[in-house]
Amino acid sequence: MAKEKSVYVCSNCGQESPKWIGKCPGCGEWNTYVEEIIRKESGPKKVSTGMESVKTRPITLNEIEAADEPRIDMYDEELNRVLGGGLVQGSLVLIGGEPGIGKSTLVLQTVLRIPEKRILYVSGEESARQLKLRADRLGSASGECLIVCETSLEQIYVHIKNTRPDLVIIDSIQTISTEILESSPGSVAQVRECSASILRFAKESHTPVILIGHINKEGSIAGPKVLEHIVDAVLQFEGDQHYMYRILRSIKNRFGSTAELGIYEMRQDGLRQVNNPSELLLSQDHEGMSGVAIASAIEGVRPFLIETQALVSSAVYGNPQRSATGFDLRRMNMLLAVLEKRVGFKLAQKDVFLNIAGGIKVNDPAIDLAVISAILSSNMDTGIESGMCMAGEIGLSGEIRPVNRIEQRIAEAEKLGFRQFVLPKYNLQGIDTKRIKIELIPVRKVEEAFRALFG
Repeated sequence: MAKEKSVYVCSNCGQESPKWIGKCPGCGEWNTYVEEIIRKESGPKKVSTGMESVKTRPITLNEIEAADEPRIDMYDEELNRVLGGGLVQGSLVLIGGEPGIGKSTLVLQTVLRIPEKRILYVSGEESARQLKLRADRLGSASGECLIVCETSLEQIYVHIKNTRPDLVIIDSIQTISTEILESSPGSVAQVRECSASILRFAKESHTPVILIGHINKEGSIAGPKVLEHIVDAVLQFEGDQHYMYRILRSIKNRFGSTAELGIYEMRQDGLRQVNNPSELLLSQDHEGMSGVAIASAIEGVRPFLIETQALVSSAVYGNPQRSATGFDLRRMNMLLAVLEKRVGFKLAQKDVFLNIAGGIKVNDPAIDLAVISAILSSNMDTGIESGMCMAGEIGLSGEIRPVNRIEQRIAEAEKLGFRQFVLPKYNLQGIDTKRIKIELIPVRKVEEAFRALFG
């Protein structure tokens, strides 16, 4: 007869404990233990993947052939770039994001465009009618895309064995459960066991699997942390629901770079790839407007120009407000301290609001120069010339530090018709200025940059 017992499992690392404890001894996190009911059967059971395991033997590194992994073209340039060139055979990819951000839309419209591939779409959240309505709205149809609504892992393997698909989509991993465990779907034990079993299936059958995952209120993917460790790639689909732009970032990728990102535009008929984000992230006309500066940023290997907006006003209440959208608030406070200490601008009693246009979040430190330029432009109510672009990192002593890939940044600004480019003086070394048509303004300190911008 089955015996039931209650155990406490750490939602971060998966370590079990017979009683609740505040700090996990395995990973050191606080308040991560949750209670789970486990029913132990008389005999051990194991989920069958339907694939026989291949006997292996240890070999030396010299015996291993180093060849490029065969990849599946997803017929989506942005997704292919983030994955490193396509989907690798036998890989396990996890796509996470907030509710309603467009994860299922992205995956469904992608698989519907792939020709001559048998695809099995397993939905544990939506009915087949809902998926049909979404596919009709996307305007794409594929005869090789099979839809099944199932939450049992054992039944999913039966469908896979009968259809023999080239690609499997599971939406979402938190809704899948196995009969081995008696805990509810989405629990730490269920997510850990199901994801480990799906990983074995993907590696044994060389069939790529894409998992869609939920995120919790802290912003991380729901379930144990081991879920992110065992998969080959973790993609984060993020954006603001009030804006039209979505960004697909690579947090982990065993077959490519983690610095890549893809940009999409959410439309009524689905997601549209943004091949040239610079033209969309810049407003049409900001001539004569104060508090606007154009920065040349790089995310991954893609340079694009973004519009930095700032508003500085006298503090109405006792404590001045500091607000930043799309930029690190702590870094903005550091830049304000540099302006007050090194340059002499008194901003302690001013409200400062900063916004990166388009609703995107930028982590490139090269936009520091544009941030402080927009802040001072708003403070003095003096606009920056419309044909000027800039890039530079600000140090604590007020120096402008060099940035990477300066030639790509200059080429992007030149392509969009900018006439002047403010850059760190050190970056001028090694640049062939004869090939560059745009006027370069090298600066070494913040004061020099302000004289070049405002005279």
